[in-house]
Amino acid sequence: MTQQVPSTEPELAGVRNFRDVGGLPTVDGRRVRPGRLFRSGHLAHATEADAVFLGSLGLHTIFDFRNAADQRLEGPDVALPGVRNVNLPLTDPADGAEFWKMVRDGELDQLRSVLADGKAADRMSSSYRAIIKQRTAEHSQVLHALAEDSVPALMHCAAGKDRAGLSIAVTLLAVGVERDAIEADYLESNAAHRRYRVQRATDAPGGMSPEVMELLSPLFDARAEYLAAAFATIDETWGTVDAYLADGLKVTPATRERLRERLLD
Repeated sequence: MTQQVPSTEPELAGVRNFRDVGGLPTVDGRRVRPGRLFRSGHLAHATEADAVFLGSLGLHTIFDFRNAADQRLEGPDVALPGVRNVNLPLTDPADGAEFWKMVRDGELDQLRSVLADGKAADRMSSSYRAIIKQRTAEHSQVLHALAEDSVPALMHCAAGKDRAGLSIAVTLLAVGVERDAIEADYLESNAAHRRYRVQRATDAPGGMSPEVMELLSPLFDARAEYLAAAFATIDETWGTVDAYLADGLKVTPATRERLRERLLD
């Protein structure tokens, strides 16, 4: 499997799962240019030092794919002077606030009934499929913005894994990055220092016992099967990536060429 270029980026104190996707190879032998496209978890808890580092990247636009419930839970992003923040809420992979309340506070029997026996993983795969099919307008907006003027850009959601992961994947598909390389970058979210911190209420039944953590792990993992479900949805619905981009996202060949000029070496 194709591997990403080794990263020399610092581990940020208050921002999880940050990385530059530069170095990923395309099918025609080019590479994503470093310093053009970044991804991360939310920026609400960025420290002063984190903000200084992020401010040094020369960002034009931050795409925040969190919904209102996420923003109420975590807070707004730390403001970076001179950087445009575009909020484009995408479907929450875990079906919103009520689901997350169950994750944080639910009893063990409730968790078992909703998540055990592959139900959690199925929920995640279904959510990836839904984002691809239902959020074509948002992904179209992102690609057109990148082609127009929004680079360098950072994309994030809450954990930087699902909604941002899919938006990064769609962008990389548009410029011809190899699917194996897209998957390798996606799976980087499983690294221990990148993973979203699972939170359970201190008095939640079962706490964070091994069984609870096993039940919750599919929600917090980056799994190849989830990304494969997204790619399969493209193939099943539109037939090819080219048709998905042209018919689903209304991205013309000229726009794709501008994307390549902005994002590739």
